[in-house]
Formats: sequence, structure tokens, C-alpha cells
Amino acid sequence: MADRKPIESWLTDMDGVLIHEGVPIPGADAFIKRLRESGKPFLVLTNNSIYTPRDLHARLRRMGLEVPIESIWTSALATAQFLEDQRPGGSAYVIGEAGLTTALHDIGYILTDHDPDYVVLGETRTYSFEAMTKAVRLINAGARFICTNPDETGPSTEGPLPATGAVAALITKATGKQPYFAGKPNPLMMRTGLNAIGAHSETSAMIGDRMDTDVLAGMEAGMQTFLVLTGLTRPEQVEDFPYRPSQVVDSIADLVERV
Repeated sequence: MADRKPIESWLTDMDGVLIHEGVPIPGADAFIKRLRESGKPFLVLTNNSIYTPRDLHARLRRMGLEVPIESIWTSALATAQFLEDQRPGGSAYVIGEAGLTTALHDIGYILTDHDPDYVVLGETRTYSFEAMTKAVRLINAGARFICTNPDETGPSTEGPLPATGAVAALITKATGKQPYFAGKPNPLMMRTGLNAIGAHSETSAMIGDRMDTDVLAGMEAGMQTFLVLTGLTRPEQVEDFPYRPSQVVDSIADLVERV
């Protein structure tokens, strides 16, 4: 491939790259420490919209990973940034947790079930039939349908859980309306994240464990991409995709010296 400019900023997925089921992946602490010492701007990304950056900062700290609050970028923040650009000071009916409602409050959005501009669907562990019915009726009445991310399942210690994409499919079936997904693999999440830290795609890299979200979004945003094999994608699956990462490595430990 063509020569790339030196990497001056890093974006990395969280689950499957830095942590796995609540436990740090070997090398994650050294990678984060090296990033902080280097002074290079970086972001830890997650499609999960349940938690605020402050919540995630505390959770990562308990695992021994010191990630500043301002270095955490979630699909909820990307969604809020998108809505602020599209319709400043708007209103939304939200199905989600504090990560999403806080992000929307912070941009001055009114959260309401009375004639909202948008229905915004995010992650929650308490999806209710009543809330989904209300979302369907509001969308049918003209509200625009937005989702934080298209992930159909999410991880848990007991096994996969239905996630935003699965619930979005239910609402789409009931309304005939497709949502706009703000999170990965939409490169919008990468670009808004890069803007947040004043970085440029030509000198940035994305690290992820999934070809269909992390690598795809990084590639479409114009960044170098690194696939780690500590998450969902297995080595033999890489060739199943019509695109490739810039490099495949065993784990985040192999990238410490690249910082």
C-alpha cells in the first residue's frame, strides 16, 4: 500500500481490544500509559450508549486503566453531535440509559413524548413493550428515527444480549421506516471523534476487533486500521471481507511500540 504519514493520534475500540468481560486484555495498561506519556491525542470508543464518559472512566479505572474522561467517545455522544448539527435545540423521545439522555441534555435537547422531532433509540437493559409501542406511534406520526448504533447483540457474562440493532429491526418492521445509525460502522462517529480531539484522518489510526464495524468505519474515515485478534474476528474470517485492515496483530500489546 502507499506510504502513510506517521500516526499522530489513535482511536481504539474498548470491548475486545482493551477489555474482555470486565477484565483488561494483557498489554492494554501499557498501551494507555504509553499514549498518555506521549502526549498524542487519543480516544477510546464504544458503540455502547448506556454509560456516560464519566461512568466509563470510573469503570476502566477500577480495572487499572487510566483513561481521561475527555478521551472517551461513545455512540451516544456521536448521536448528540449529529442531532445538534442537524436540528439545534430540538426535541426527542428517547429509549435508552443515562449515557444517551445525558448527552442529549448537554446539547440542550428537550426529552418528550409529545410531538418530538426525533425518536432516538439506544441501549438499555429494560426495553419495554410500552416504550417500543410509543416509539412506533411517534414515528408513524412523523418523528424521525435515529439509533445510536446497529449492533444486534451485546456481550454479557451470561452470553449475547439483544441490542439496539435488534430492537430497531422490530420498530422498522412496525413502521416501515429505516433508522439512521450514528455509531460504527458509520464513519460519522470517527469523524466527530477526530474533530473532538483536533486530529486529522491522514495521521490517525483506528484499532478494533471487528472487521464489520471498527475496521470498516476507520477505513471509510480515511484512517490506518489495525485489527486485533482478541475479540470477535478470527484470523480465517479476515478474508471473508472485500476490504482489509492496514495490519492484523495478535493483540494491543503488539502496538505499544508503535505509539
